[in-house]
Amino acid sequence: MSKLILILTAQILLLTATALAGKNGEDFARTINRKHLGLGKKEKLTHLRVYWHDIVTGRNPSSIRIQGPVAKYSSSSYFGSITMIDNALTLDVPINSTVVGQAQGMYVGAAQKEIGLLMAMNLAFKTGKYNGSTITILGRNTVMSKVREMPVVGGSGMFRFARGYVEARTKLFDMKTGDATVESNCYILHY
Repeated sequence: MSKLILILTAQILLLTATALAGKNGEDFARTINRKHLGLGKKEKLTHLRVYWHDIVTGRNPSSIRIQGPVAKYSSSSYFGSITMIDNALTLDVPINSTVVGQAQGMYVGAAQKEIGLLMAMNLAFKTGKYNGSTITILGRNTVMSKVREMPVVGGSGMFRFARGYVEARTKLFDMKTGDATVESNCYILHY
């Protein structure tokens, strides 16, 4: 009986050692063929012009402040504020023009001496050949500047492995309500 236990214990130890031998910390990564991910194609440059509507008022606002600014900066720069967005993306300035997707994400008051926002958002397209595709924007938006440039840091669907930049221009701003319409010219390199 003790020989049987000794043999079984030896077999368990041998199996455990064999299983652990392949777990040297290097088997989680591998090199793959670029063509398997569609990267064998020539890279394209796409220009998209869309308008996103930042609606903070009314019964169904598309932008909701979830954290107010630090009291000291509440009226000057909005430093410390966090706003979540699910804004309509349209083909033209009027909010009732054709909707092609949503700008979803957040903007955060990140500057103490000016209105400077950290933008983190996806432009999620819902129509046409880009339906289901997104581009991801992460960058600084100094709202009072005529043109703001923010990087495109990635994407999905037709914009997989995307990179590029967005030029944002405020087209409409209502001083009473805070509602705004922003034109985004997106220049995207993708496969």
